Amino acid sequence: MGQRDGQRGGQRDAAGVKKARRPGVRLPALRSFEGGELEPDGDYDGVEFRGLDLAGQDGGGALFLDCAVTGCGVTETRLSRARFVDSVLTELRGVGTELAEASLRDVEVVDARLGGVQLHGGVLERVVVRGGKIDYLNLRKARLKDVVFEGCVLVEPDFGQAVLERVEFVGCVLKGADFSGVRMKDVDLREAAEVDILRGIDCLAGSVISASQLMDLAPAFAAQVGVRVD
Repeated sequence: MGQRDGQRGGQRDAAGVKKARRPGVRLPALRSFEGGELEPDGDYDGVEFRGLDLAGQDGGGALFLDCAVTGCGVTETRLSRARFVDSVLTELRGVGTELAEASLRDVEVVDARLGGVQLHGGVLERVVVRGGKIDYLNLRKARLKDVVFEGCVLVEPDFGQAVLERVEFVGCVLKGADFSGVRMKDVDLREAAEVDILRGIDCLAGSVISASQLMDLAPAFAAQVGVRVD
């Protein structure tokens, strides 16, 4: 297994918010993937997938351990219940990628350009999503712990009924986010570049926002409690 050099997390900042632990993946020497297509319940250990078109392939239930997936097309790729451990996913492109109930642990997702990713019921632990843009990310009923969204754009992400613990939004843009029924603990929105909440403004207990964000969200808070601003 590759070595990890993750940041120590769980320490509280000046506002009393626990910081997320980051993965800090260091991959071992990798061998190129030469298997043709992904296989359901496949076992991929120390494999590099580079510049491949994986569209429509089925890797459901597969294990990706110490892997690098770089510059691959993943349109309608089926990866439900797949497990990604100590891996780096870079410049993925595609729409409709199926990751329902997948598990990501100690994973970096870098510069992705994705739409309609289905990650509902998934488990994310020590994950960094850095750069790129993801439209309509479905994280309903997912569990996120020690997750950092950094410098990315999330358009209409759906966190409905998810559980978020030690999740940070750093320099990223949230457009039309749905937090309906979310349970939060130590969720830090203060450094987000933009926070636009479409639904679930009443479910932000357990998060921390900045004073300027409070002003931006004031109309939504007022509407939630039935206050009319004239």
